[in-house]
Amino acid sequence: MFAELTSGGDEQNLKLVFAAHEVSIRGHYLRRIETVMQRMELSLLTKLPSSQRNLITEGQPVILEIVVTEVESQPNRVENKSRSLSS
Repeated sequence: MFAELTSGGDEQNLKLVFAAHEVSIRGHYLRRIETVMQRMELSLLTKLPSSQRNLITEGQPVILEIVVTEVESQPNRVENKSRSLSS
């Protein structure tokens, strides 16, 4: 897994790239989510309904949006094998 965290204004974007999928997460305080994902310690990740956001204490991760896209498979690599010719 590859993870990239970027900030834009008061929101953060976390991109997680797996073998077959890319997950884009938009929210606040996402650094903690990046850390537990890299340690493989997270079993569930979900968007928080807007009606429940006031229950989260300051500094806790809040997910506003999750987008999952399929990664296009790369074409198979063809290795160029050279043969040595004997005289």
